[in-house]
Amino acid sequence: MSAEVGAAVRVLVVDDDYRVAKIHAAYVERTAGFEVCGSAHSAGQALDAVAELRPDLVLMDVYLPDGDGLGVIRRLLETPAADTAARPDFIVITAARDVNTVRTAMQLGAVHYLVKPFGYPAMADKLASYRDLRRRIETLDSAAADADQSAVDELFGLLRTPTLPAQPSKGHSAPTMELVRNAVRAAGDVSAAEVAERVGISRPTAQRYLSYLTRHGVVRLHLRYGTTGRPEHRYSPLG
Repeated sequence: MSAEVGAAVRVLVVDDDYRVAKIHAAYVERTAGFEVCGSAHSAGQALDAVAELRPDLVLMDVYLPDGDGLGVIRRLLETPAADTAARPDFIVITAARDVNTVRTAMQLGAVHYLVKPFGYPAMADKLASYRDLRRRIETLDSAAADADQSAVDELFGLLRTPTLPAQPSKGHSAPTMELVRNAVRAAGDVSAAEVAERVGISRPTAQRYLSYLTRHGVVRLHLRYGTTGRPEHRYSPLG
């Protein structure tokens, strides 16, 4: 995790299917704080692209025409590097559902595992939690602070998605709740008006759902102070 503080996360998209790679790249570009730096469609291309482009994050497909994505990750981890912090992180993206593949991905240090097919909300969730983790690590690193147990717990917790209430209270729709939460996670920092526009609901409705998510520890409320008038209520994801 070596990007400059505040810089966009540079993402390499690896998938043997050109069409799918374009879809995933569009998902990345749609998410605040990320940019696509390149794409690859084979194991060989992925290794070359990582060496040339030095991405921060790789979306790694498992099934590739000349090998497999987990083998690519293993080779990159085994290759001597002058700066190990410059090695990219990985989100494994695959149709493979067998436990052995999942376990291997975990052993290789993948930060997330996405099972195909999936839509933008699933990708946004994973990217947002990774972005939050990077920002927190950058903050600790810039302060030259050692991580005590509470900081370590916080860092690991940032990769977990807070669970929405199984049964929202009366007057709240579970699908709308999910849309509002995903809008916050995709944006990273957003107002009720912006959520309303993204989801296609009224501002008062967005405010009501955001307040509910804040009370349940799914999003965080903070105030942005301007030169005049009331401070603006802003919302960001918790984990």
